[in-house]
Amino acid sequence: MATNQWMQLVRHFSSSSARAAKLVQPPIQVYGVEGRYASALYSAASKQSKLDAVEKELTALQADIQKDRRLLEFLADPSQKRTQKKAAVESMMKKRKCTDLTTNLFVTLADNGRINKTPQVLSSFGKIMSAHRGEVVCSVVTAKVLDEASMKELRAALQAFLKKGQTLQLQTEVDPSLIGGMKVTIGDRFVDMSMASKIKTYTNLIKQAV
Repeated sequence: MATNQWMQLVRHFSSSSARAAKLVQPPIQVYGVEGRYASALYSAASKQSKLDAVEKELTALQADIQKDRRLLEFLADPSQKRTQKKAAVESMMKKRKCTDLTTNLFVTLADNGRINKTPQVLSSFGKIMSAHRGEVVCSVVTAKVLDEASMKELRAALQAFLKKGQTLQLQTEVDPSLIGGMKVTIGDRFVDMSMASKIKTYTNLIKQAV
């Protein structure tokens, strides 16, 4: 019965704006099949005031999947029958003493043949919870490592994009192929200020002129 209720929740979220209004909307929109499951879980957990408990369970599961690839391989293996995966999932949830919300999520994923989407669903839910806490993830890719002064200036510039109550979660990466400049992704915004991008643009303009 609980599983059927969960499936109805997912269907309602994905098929009708009128029904979706009854759900607790996530602070950000996440896309794809995994996004629908993650958003439905967020709504159900919010209504029951169990967001923290569910997040803790999913974080632990995600850590275990990263440590033991056999679990992920089993879930993704198309040769394993759907019933076998469902039984394995139910057993795992029982051993972990997970909440009904977490259990129903994975049972439904198994029922619908979507259990191979587990890593993506966990990732999507993590993004929703990060936004729920007011965290804004920003990814900056530069051609070389930024020194302390440049990093301080970058943080100050990025803070201007944040709203009151939001906190910046800065992730940096080095990609020498950019030649110079940087690529910045903050929330759903993306800006390419790399030298490589400019060179490509100028090259295309020259080709068109010729």
